[in-house]
Amino acid sequence: METNVNYTIVGAFVISLTALIIFFIIWLSAGISWQKYTTYKVYMKEAVSGLSIDAPVEYNGVNVGQVKSIKINNKNPQLVELLLNIKKDAPITEGTRAKLDLRSIAGVTFISLEDKGKNMTPLKVQPGQTYPVISTTPSILVRLDTALTQINASFSRISISIQSLLDKQNLNSIKQILVNLHKASAQFEPLLKSSEGSMSIIQKETLPGANQTISHLNEITNDLSDVTTEIKANPSVLIRGKKEQPLGPGEN
Repeated sequence: METNVNYTIVGAFVISLTALIIFFIIWLSAGISWQKYTTYKVYMKEAVSGLSIDAPVEYNGVNVGQVKSIKINNKNPQLVELLLNIKKDAPITEGTRAKLDLRSIAGVTFISLEDKGKNMTPLKVQPGQTYPVISTTPSILVRLDTALTQINASFSRISISIQSLLDKQNLNSIKQILVNLHKASAQFEPLLKSSEGSMSIIQKETLPGANQTISHLNEITNDLSDVTTEIKANPSVLIRGKKEQPLGPGEN
């Protein structure tokens, strides 16, 4: 009886040990963790090419979870619906934004979370929602495509404007303006020559006479100044006249 009991205990121990080993093997291979996660939903408004289930979810470059599900939204086929498993202690707020990102040009596609800290209210489930919904921002590829589209549209408008400016009618108008300018310059040439002759006459005849007149005016002004000075010194000159100066030795 004792032997049968011992065999039973040993058998139970072996079975328990084997089950425990199998559990640890499964746990290690499946990456089972005791870390608690919260599920969030994201609606992407762009193609998610390259994104796969279990793709990383990073918060400011730190791995905080993985993609749980990817599917087309039933109500709006232009939206891609993602479920993200994110660590419970990750600071997901109403200001957190999700976007599609690339590790490199030909690298792994993942979900990047960023928060500028403008609204630190914790994100919660709203009425009618199954999971809290994280808002999104366009990926760098979408922003680049938008910028290139705008540049292309700008060049198209510039091209149309140039074509409108250089149509046949405007070209004829520009040509007529140039012809009129040429004619006007030809008419100004005799006037310029006449002006040169007039300037020559002024320099040779008028200016010397003007200089001489100015010289005489200076002399008259000096004489008037002398008379004024003498009148101030002797006002009786206006009535009696100027006395003759006595003759000097040898003068008649």
